[in-house]
Amino acid sequence: MNRRKFLKSTLAAAGAFSIVPRHVLGGTGYLPPSDQLTKAVIGVGGMGRGHLNYPGSKLLAVCDVDTEHLQRAQEIAGPGVDGYTDFREVLARDDIDIVHIPTPPHWHALISIAAAEAGKDIWCEKPMTRTIGEGQKVVEAVQRHGRIFRINTWFRFRSDFYGFGTDVAPIKKLVQSGMLGWPLRVTIGATTGFTWKFYWSGRTDLAPQWVPEQLDYDFWLGPAPYKPYNPHRVHGTFRGYWDYDGGGLGDMGQHYLDPVQYILDKDHTSPVEIEADAPQQHPEAVSSWRRIWMRYADGCEIILDGEGTDESAPFIEGPQGKLYRGFKSDIPGLEKKLAQFPDPLPQLTDFSEAVRQRKKFALNEANAHRSCTLVNLGKIALQLGRKLYFDPEKQRFINDDAADRLINPPMREPWKL
Repeated sequence: MNRRKFLKSTLAAAGAFSIVPRHVLGGTGYLPPSDQLTKAVIGVGGMGRGHLNYPGSKLLAVCDVDTEHLQRAQEIAGPGVDGYTDFREVLARDDIDIVHIPTPPHWHALISIAAAEAGKDIWCEKPMTRTIGEGQKVVEAVQRHGRIFRINTWFRFRSDFYGFGTDVAPIKKLVQSGMLGWPLRVTIGATTGFTWKFYWSGRTDLAPQWVPEQLDYDFWLGPAPYKPYNPHRVHGTFRGYWDYDGGGLGDMGQHYLDPVQYILDKDHTSPVEIEADAPQQHPEAVSSWRRIWMRYADGCEIILDGEGTDESAPFIEGPQGKLYRGFKSDIPGLEKKLAQFPDPLPQLTDFSEAVRQRKKFALNEANAHRSCTLVNLGKIALQLGRKLYFDPEKQRFINDDAADRLINPPMREPWKL
């Protein structure tokens, strides 16, 4: 018996007590501590199936435009989990608290905004959005509707970081201490992950093929421009096309750039200069790149070394010291000196608790948008092949209409933000 039927039968009884829906108690977003969180997963391809069994909530529904993916997910999930091919039917259910969104990135913003409007909390895959403008709209919707948002990368608060043999906290503590000086340069080399996915570059020789019966290709494209179907455009290889993602940078970039934003205390801002050294990019298909450089207004820099040309480069370098992978430094007695400084402020890193307490998750819509903006700035520099100047307050490019058009490219009808 579902919650609605139970409520009706209870109120119809002679009734020494009554049960009322959660939204009546305490206003929107109220969740009794004893109530179990419920969720749905929209997009159950390879990554999406990994979202089925995250702890802290009960799975009620799965959704995919590929019926083979849908069937496989339902088999894994077991009985009692409903299947849908249209995400809007999932969002219409009033018994679902959390929506997981591991779809291709060109769908992240539309579904996140619709979920916020439907009163759902949101767990979204990285990259948060395909464009800067989409990220702005997601932030607005989540905050306007009082929802809890999480992006699915966690290196800023747990797991070994860049082969350091430690999490991010000691690195953040070192930067906070001032022992490295200021400004800082961060170099992210090829060994850290985003470049080993250069093999996901797009192809320029795609011949049209028949759409397989199990796939609703028009719905899969959604807001993206119509292109004839080819299997290389969808599922595991879609990342090689600008219409849906941004290659290895789009896929892995937020994993590696988000902690840098946190370490440098840049969650509130973005770089002001961006430049890419790369082969000329095809207008549709992503290819590899050699180097992407970004500079903040205070002089801090980020270098993405796509070729791994300097394996001996420090991860962080300042005027007074350097830090290398393995947490090695040229500062004598670093660990003893570091122990004298305060630890970074604690973060709320349990998403279920964030939902229950109605408190922002450690990596939420606001700081996730800023770290995703790093990814999207790099993508635009690659696409245009020249140096860009960006206003982090207005989140627009300076005297550059062509770059600004890539902040809010048009969506295919009838989809719009």
